[in-house]
Amino acid sequence: MKTIIANWKMNVGSRESVALARGVLLALKGKKQLPDVVVCPPHVALGEVRKIVARSHAALGAQNVFWEETGAFTGETSTRMLAELGVSHVILGHSERRRLFGETDEAVGKKIVAALSAGLVPIVCVGESSTDNAREFVATQLRGALKGLHLRHKERILVAYEPVWAIGTGVAAQPADAVSMHAFIRSLVADLLPGVKASQVSILYGGSVDGANAYAFLREDEVDGLLVGGASVKLSEFGKILEAAVSVLEARAA
Repeated sequence: MKTIIANWKMNVGSRESVALARGVLLALKGKKQLPDVVVCPPHVALGEVRKIVARSHAALGAQNVFWEETGAFTGETSTRMLAELGVSHVILGHSERRRLFGETDEAVGKKIVAALSAGLVPIVCVGESSTDNAREFVATQLRGALKGLHLRHKERILVAYEPVWAIGTGVAAQPADAVSMHAFIRSLVADLLPGVKASQVSILYGGSVDGANAYAFLREDEVDGLLVGGASVKLSEFGKILEAAVSVLEARAA
């Protein structure tokens, strides 16, 4: 299976989010082989988008969450609040939050635990800058975020490899390099989470994904899906990405 996640970031309001959600569902209509699709609107639009995707093939995701369930944490959102809105997935540790808001690996780890405890699927973002040793940097992030974590039988975790130098630059990683890093991440996660089953972990690629390069990533067995940023708010571009996923799935089913 392939997973396609749309991260709309702070680019759209509620009305635009509703229109995008409807467009995504329209793009999926009539397809026999469908990827898992998760749309992640801004928090203020979650309730309205839920009305659109309810009872559809698309799932609802949030872009962040806090690790405490209640309390005096002005401006934060808890896992309980998200669950009440029908959210099933949550993006954690995105490089923009690490860079702009000082999120640490420890903080990401606490959010992962909170998300899993609430029945949410965490989408854990990792990735290096152009000056880092890629494997060392990603390994440090994962060790910090997954420290002491134990996945229960039905719990899942998605890891999104998003090299910082590729996000929003228009320069994506080469598929072969992504495949190599995904294999490394998969092996490392297996070591960090003893007893975890392969079906519980998916590794996605993100970073300047668009309609032109999506198929080159998705056709690789090591790439379980894509986390799409800028291209996900352009329906024509995101439609091409969904079509690429459908094509890969149909080819495998043939």
